[in-house]
Amino acid sequence: MGVRSRDVRRSRFPTPNSLFPSMQIEVTQLKIRKAKLTDVPNMHRLVNHYAGERIMLPRTLTDIYENVWEFTVAAEDDGRLVGCGALKLYNQEVAEIRSLCVDETLKSKGVGREIMEELLDEAEAFGLKTVFALTVVPTFFEKLGFHQTPRERFPTKVWRDCLKCERYTCCDEKAVTMEVVDRPPKARESATEAAKVSS
Repeated sequence: MGVRSRDVRRSRFPTPNSLFPSMQIEVTQLKIRKAKLTDVPNMHRLVNHYAGERIMLPRTLTDIYENVWEFTVAAEDDGRLVGCGALKLYNQEVAEIRSLCVDETLKSKGVGREIMEELLDEAEAFGLKTVFALTVVPTFFEKLGFHQTPRERFPTKVWRDCLKCERYTCCDEKAVTMEVVDRPPKARESATEAAKVSS
């Protein structure tokens, strides 16, 4: 997979510099790329921050190191990692999107969508038929073409992770799925626009 870059503009105030010279607009280049071993500590921090808020399952450092090849990350041009997500393969047809999270300072800026688009590109390249996720925010996935489905459709996931989870009997996560061949063609275009933002 090649590296894709997006410009993310951030400024304190949307005011012309000619009126307030001391106020500068900072332009940051955002890169979506495959994870490296050096990214693991920061991915671990991100994932377990949200696990602490009971939004996703925790993952150990060892687990992430062993499965680092599954991860795609978003990093700023200074190297700061601001998001990650993984494509977990179950067989030659099915994979799960998991551990998708973004630094809280960049939430709702399109970073999560960019990571998702790269993971879906990867799913297409593998020739997968179905991609699914368990999430507490199904609307995010539905905007990308996913739809809700019973989690029992994916028994391997239930057996592997759900039955071991302390929240299994009171879980509020929804299963969402997409047939890769039905992936909306405009999703990538909207993700590109969403990544070009000013705050």
